[in-house]
Amino acid sequence: MGRIFTGYKRETGEGWHDCRPCPVACWAITDEVAQLFKVIVDADACPRACLLLLQKYQKTWHYRLLTIASVDHRVDHGDHVVVGKGRDAADLAVINHTAKGDIVVTQDWGLAALVLGKGAHALSPSGRIYSDENIDFLLEERFVKAKHRRAGGRTKGPAARTDEDNRRFEQSLINLLERAAQGGSCSR
Repeated sequence: MGRIFTGYKRETGEGWHDCRPCPVACWAITDEVAQLFKVIVDADACPRACLLLLQKYQKTWHYRLLTIASVDHRVDHGDHVVVGKGRDAADLAVINHTAKGDIVVTQDWGLAALVLGKGAHALSPSGRIYSDENIDFLLEERFVKAKHRRAGGRTKGPAARTDEDNRRFEQSLINLLERAAQGGSCSR
């Protein structure tokens, strides 16, 4: 049996209690917390502004906010999964914790495609809602850019984060929270 601080107090008032292990054996979750609606954050590259917005809306929407990152990243959050340094360790943990109807925040287009395949919602920190309609184009763009870089070419990195990115993320998050609460499709 693993032990976890879920951030939720049981009737006993304890923060620590016995749990069942999760599928990737990196953490443990309780049966009662596993039943909550989840917003899962690929925290390896998530801006702090996004985490603050997610924490703000957690109070009104009552979802479980789960952050997942490798040991190389410091994330100050009570319900946080730490995984090893493996190349895709955080991505695998995100997928293993994702269930139909959950929301996953990630910049990784490949991870977003896997999330959509599980019937969950996917959102980028810049506010882009990934869908069945746009994910194929994004994956093809990723492939073309990687091929260009392997041939010695250069591509632009991400632009600096702006207030508009924060507003777009907040609006998209509310949109997805409303869809998820109604049991709506993630492909809209």
